[in-house]
Amino acid sequence: MSVVSRRQFVTGAGLVAAAAALAACGAQEEQTNDGPTEQEAAQPESVEEQATTEAATLSLDSAAWQYNADDNIYYQLGVSYCEKPADENYEQLAIFVPGAYFEATDNGDGTFTCMPHDGQAVGDYTATTAPIVMPVNTPGYSAQEPLGEYTSQTTYTGQGFVYVHAGCRGRDHGAPAGVVDLKAAVRFLRASSANMAGNTDRIFTFGMSGGGAQSAVMGATGDSDLYEPYLAAIGAAKTSDVVLGSMDWCPITGLDVADEAYEWMMGPTRSGLSEEEQEISDAMAGAFATYLNEAGIVDESGSMLTLTESDDGIYQAGSYYQRVMQTIETSLNDFLSDTEFPYDASAAGGGMGGFGGPRGGAAGGDGAPDNAGEGDVPGVDIPDVGTDTGGEGYGPGPNGTAGGARRGAGGPAFSTDANVGEGAIPEGEQPDGAMPDGEAPSRDANDDTSFEGRDNISRTEASGGVEISGTYETATDYIDALNANGEWVSYDEASNTATIESVSAFCVALKQASKSLGAFDQFDRGQGENTLFGVDGKAAHFDALLADILEDQSSSYAADYAADLQLVDSLDTDMQTRVNMYTPLYYLLPTSEGQGTSEPAKYWRIRSGINQGDTALTTELNLALALQADDRVKSVDFAAVWGLGHTMAERTGSSDENFIAWVKECLA
Repeated sequence: MSVVSRRQFVTGAGLVAAAAALAACGAQEEQTNDGPTEQEAAQPESVEEQATTEAATLSLDSAAWQYNADDNIYYQLGVSYCEKPADENYEQLAIFVPGAYFEATDNGDGTFTCMPHDGQAVGDYTATTAPIVMPVNTPGYSAQEPLGEYTSQTTYTGQGFVYVHAGCRGRDHGAPAGVVDLKAAVRFLRASSANMAGNTDRIFTFGMSGGGAQSAVMGATGDSDLYEPYLAAIGAAKTSDVVLGSMDWCPITGLDVADEAYEWMMGPTRSGLSEEEQEISDAMAGAFATYLNEAGIVDESGSMLTLTESDDGIYQAGSYYQRVMQTIETSLNDFLSDTEFPYDASAAGGGMGGFGGPRGGAAGGDGAPDNAGEGDVPGVDIPDVGTDTGGEGYGPGPNGTAGGARRGAGGPAFSTDANVGEGAIPEGEQPDGAMPDGEAPSRDANDDTSFEGRDNISRTEASGGVEISGTYETATDYIDALNANGEWVSYDEASNTATIESVSAFCVALKQASKSLGAFDQFDRGQGENTLFGVDGKAAHFDALLADILEDQSSSYAADYAADLQLVDSLDTDMQTRVNMYTPLYYLLPTSEGQGTSEPAKYWRIRSGINQGDTALTTELNLALALQADDRVKSVDFAAVWGLGHTMAERTGSSDENFIAWVKECLA
């Protein structure tokens, strides 16, 4: 697996050279498994010493460990990580530690008194050097329920990792509750460092979709003062909440401009909009260009990336546009490089099932959860979410999804493969990956929403305007299939490389809009993000750019947006500040007032299924570009994966194996 350093970060074909130059995330600086580097140990000053003097009540009980002999794991469940929990149903954590890391004394009542010791290693790690990994399984910004019983975590503990599952509040509690809880859990671990195994300066978060978003927020907002009032309100430990690494699959983030980015990239694929709706869509695309040109996003050489006006489409030119083109072409060429022909698209991972089964597998209908049992992460259970979906499942199937059947502004987007529309999901609930309530996610192949069972990554190119299925004898045959509805891909057989005609051509073929206008801040406040930024339990509008556009258009929705943007939460925090708190780029871009007010994670791994209709590709790309320009960040490993949608996309291999390998490389 290639890992690209901050200064060598590219999304173009030059990745091969960069990968050869870097065998690990920490290649630029010496680091051993005996502890953090000097630079890491300074973030912030002696956090472990600080923690032990701050909140004595916020510390693990060393006499409360239980033991699973089959897995050789010591564990604790139901540990409260804050003194004044806002919701005890969620604010608990579970810890799983390799048995080799503890000296244990049997208490005679089924519990053990354990103290860490470095006498034995598991793989490359000991009790003082082991990384701590924290799953963020919050699809659609939902709550993450704490674990109520032992679940095997040998996938991670067998590699010498300490696994910590922190329950956290969800979108119904309003932003920033979820991230506040995760920060409080990190602080608790640091406050407990004297009597638990694992290096609390080596904490890595990982998640997908809404979980990927909150993992990214955790990575960007370390020790941000904006969170302090919320942490104080729940009685969090007074220490650091900085994490070392953030793994983000398809993060639904950048919500301050996500609606506008969606229209800039996928707006050209919409049809059936009224004249007013089309004007709004066009204005949103233009607003994204204005934002982008003022954001100060740069390439690896420090050159500003910008959009310029064009005759063909809205701001479909300029250096930033070319960068998006390059990212798409790199994704396709990576696929061609990775794939052996003949290539069976239909069997490339067992089909694209709605809930992890084969294409058209048993999905919903009987109120079955769409999360295939264990949730996004091993040992993480998501409550069952009954749906009215039929047998076709959620994925972009032969009939098309994204754009195959769409409704205009104000109406629910829906999929011909899964009749998921407004009202199909019980109020306040949604299936994993559905972004958000009632919206049809672009389910893909291995998207059983479990970190387990992903050894075979299915390529589900049957999306939007082009259907890819069956067996392709050669790469040329595959390219011909992409061009079935009109040529937009050129292929050079000698070099096995392809180029594309335009961003819009790619979107029309493979990435059509699957959400209605106002993709994240819906006109009727029906999106999960509207709930996320709600106040007093009521959903609210939050997109200031869209509010201005609606005002300029004299839209009937303008008054609602304007009113909601004036709302404050229970701590008197205004809407824009809450949005900023959940916007990683607010803390990373040099043009933002939030830049420099947090300590970002040093290591980042970002993966996106390039076909997804859930977000514009600009979401992950802009995050990666902002990170690679930040001198505090050591490495950024970014890839957009061809043929996959809203899933834990990987070019090759399984998501959990690749995540584990990446963590090891970061600490090498």
